[in-house]
Amino acid sequence: MTNSKAPKSPPPSPPHLHDLNAVLAAARNILAEGAINRHAPAHTPTFATISPEGRPRLRTIVLRGFEESSMQLWFHTDRRSRKIDELYKNPSAAVHIYDRDQKVQLQISGRATLHLDDYVTEAAWAKSRPMSRMCYQVIQAPGSVIKDPHHAVQDPSRNAGGSDNFMVAALRIDALEWLFLDARGHRRARFSRNGGAWSGTWIVP
Repeated sequence: MTNSKAPKSPPPSPPHLHDLNAVLAAARNILAEGAINRHAPAHTPTFATISPEGRPRLRTIVLRGFEESSMQLWFHTDRRSRKIDELYKNPSAAVHIYDRDQKVQLQISGRATLHLDDYVTEAAWAKSRPMSRMCYQVIQAPGSVIKDPHHAVQDPSRNAGGSDNFMVAALRIDALEWLFLDARGHRRARFSRNGGAWSGTWIVP
């Protein structure tokens, strides 16, 4: 009896398997998709800051926007949060993304810019949904100690429904590392900004 099943053909080679320009383009596509698709892995990346004690601190953020021309991404946050204090003291920050379907890891580093009471914040607040605005209506600052989880009190009548606690943080990407996991051979590349241009090189996975 013969096996009627034909052997599976290998998956087509993606352009970024051998082309650095394609690698950078694919990284940009992942970030752009993460900014508009809440189901994309890049929609909720890990964001790292440095504490005043010099210790790394991590948390998940929601990617709200990505601008390819400036290689800048941004997210919304409460101005009273600890990460904002850390960014004021040290604007260096990093982002980590792992796309399980594409088997791609991105490590991103850059410097943060904090938008407070400006047109960027106003535009972002205007587009925010009521459910999202509720996060900024809590009277106590994020991280405040409470005796009971129900003690986090919301007061939508205060500060224009939470807008006074709302701000936008932007990260200007200065360096990016790409890791692609593949049975044909893993690929890893590093890119850095030189003025307005980007240069890249392959590195050992």
